[in-house]
Amino acid sequence: MPGLVPGLVSLGALLALWAVAAALTGNPRRLPGPWAVGHELFAIAASGELWFHAGMTLFRVALAFVAAMILGGALGLAMGRSPRLDRWLDPTLVILLNIPALVIIVLAYIWIGLNETAAILAVALNKIPVVAVILREGTRALRPDLDDMARVFAMSGPARLRHVVLPQLAPHLAAAARTGVALIWKIVLVVEFLGRSNGVGFKIHLLFSSFDVAGVLAWSLAFVAVMLAIDAGLLRPWEARANRWRQDAP
Repeated sequence: MPGLVPGLVSLGALLALWAVAAALTGNPRRLPGPWAVGHELFAIAASGELWFHAGMTLFRVALAFVAAMILGGALGLAMGRSPRLDRWLDPTLVILLNIPALVIIVLAYIWIGLNETAAILAVALNKIPVVAVILREGTRALRPDLDDMARVFAMSGPARLRHVVLPQLAPHLAAAARTGVALIWKIVLVVEFLGRSNGVGFKIHLLFSSFDVAGVLAWSLAFVAVMLAIDAGLLRPWEARANRWRQDAP
């Protein structure tokens, strides 16, 4: 519990700063105060809209996250293990890392259509290179003595992956997951803003059209709260557990 105090104090200071800024602005349509946004948030939660649209966004985040972690992780592991493959694929990886997310989203919608496949693919493609880079660097840092031990004991490929490689990569997987969720949900909102008929991004699009700042902030903060809960309840404990293995190693 003591660890919660700094976070709560920081949050309280941020809310106070927001309230002061709203009061100084004197224009609730341009910058509504926390109370106005809180009232709007309660209204959309009570109406049921929040749960449906946040659920659709969370569904897209989950699919894109799983696809990016699997494909990006496999690519990073392969590139880290094979210098030759790394030399061939590194230029492509650098290009993908530097293509703006908006360009990939627009091209996916043009080439595939305004459908879920294009939406999920566009989000995953934006995250796969990041995961690949993190896992490639982690694979390069694998301990060669553990590889030698696995070779001496004639461990099979799957057994070596499970008992030797993945435990060492766990901190890198956890870091990729945490950064991945933070990145993916923002891109999902852009995908929904541009071409979906539901989700938090879609609602923000509608509210943007009517310049409803309170509504935009309410929907944004609602989903930020969801992602913070996932981070605090799942990803942060996983990352702490993964790093404990490395800290306890001689």
